[in-house]
Amino acid sequence: MEFDFLSPVNSEIQAHLQNLSSQHLGRKVVFHTEKEFPDLEKIQIAIIGVLENRGDLLANAQVDLNPIRKDFYSLYPGNWHSSIADLGDILAGNDLKDTYFALEKVVESLLKKKIIPIIIGGSQDLTYPMYRAFDNLEQMVNLVAIDNKFDFGKHDEEINSNCYLSKIVVDEPNNLFNYSNLGYQTYFNSQEEADLIEKLFFEIYRLGDLSSNITISEPIFRDADIISLDLTSVKSCDSGNFVKFAPNGFNGKEICSLSRYAGLSDKVSLFGIFNHNSSTQESVLIAEIVWYFIEGIQYRANEFPFGSKDNYVKYIVTSEEEELVFYKSDKTERWWIEIQFFSNKDNKLERNTLFPCSHEDYLAACNQEIPERWWKAQRKNIN
Repeated sequence: MEFDFLSPVNSEIQAHLQNLSSQHLGRKVVFHTEKEFPDLEKIQIAIIGVLENRGDLLANAQVDLNPIRKDFYSLYPGNWHSSIADLGDILAGNDLKDTYFALEKVVESLLKKKIIPIIIGGSQDLTYPMYRAFDNLEQMVNLVAIDNKFDFGKHDEEINSNCYLSKIVVDEPNNLFNYSNLGYQTYFNSQEEADLIEKLFFEIYRLGDLSSNITISEPIFRDADIISLDLTSVKSCDSGNFVKFAPNGFNGKEICSLSRYAGLSDKVSLFGIFNHNSSTQESVLIAEIVWYFIEGIQYRANEFPFGSKDNYVKYIVTSEEEELVFYKSDKTERWWIEIQFFSNKDNKLERNTLFPCSHEDYLAACNQEIPERWWKAQRKNIN
């Protein structure tokens, strides 16, 4: 049984819950305890800790998630309708691969039950087994990393938090359709990595561009399956992480806005938060990041890929080279553009697919400018 890999929530947390009022979040969540395991048929969101940081070559302390749980459960919920369970922790295995195996199997089982896992690590290489959990779900996967680095590393390097993406790109089966990085800082990434990303038609967005206009991230999240958040992408004066000092990065408001956008996405089914430095200061921010992600889930519009095209207004933009088909939701006024299926070519996607975009992309197309995100997606589909 996959859930045998999960150890109960620490008794220290159980004692903390007794001091909370009935209105606090901690009294509205069901917990994996020594006596019982939650009935998953009634659960929509599952919180899981992974006490594994051997993939962080600079880590020198064990993972302690108790401060995060205390801060999170001391918050008050919004007008939430989703049922939440804390399934406890995956302990570090005898070998790093043992932890990967346990995490992959637990996540796969939850995804099959249509439960959204929130994984709190631990080092960011845990993104790899999260990705592998989709292997038996027979779908292409879109990964969004909120990170100041691309984490490619060297091809022959052992997997760790700085090179997990190389394994995702290279290893079979290759289910990755798109990778997007939000918040990279140029001086932390080699030109070789940037060139590789361009060659693979992946998407990257600089920290400064997102800080100037955080809303450009919304269409990117709308097409994501997995979100992997590296806490070192937040500047230290906002995160409280002075072990790995970061003078620049997202501020607290921006990282919570990104988390809420991720929750709002109808497609996001897995959210991971990594590279926590086990400080009580940073745990406050993590608690709020998780809160905003769950808040976003409450306001999902259940549009594409779950809705019908009947609720969209169709726009066709023609040019000398392309005919672009846009759809606008009459419910949320969000935009999509169609990626075409070519019967005479080897497509990664199995049919015509709607690809999230912005109103600005439609306006650009009207001015005979091909949207770059659509162009990259179209090229990935037939390569």
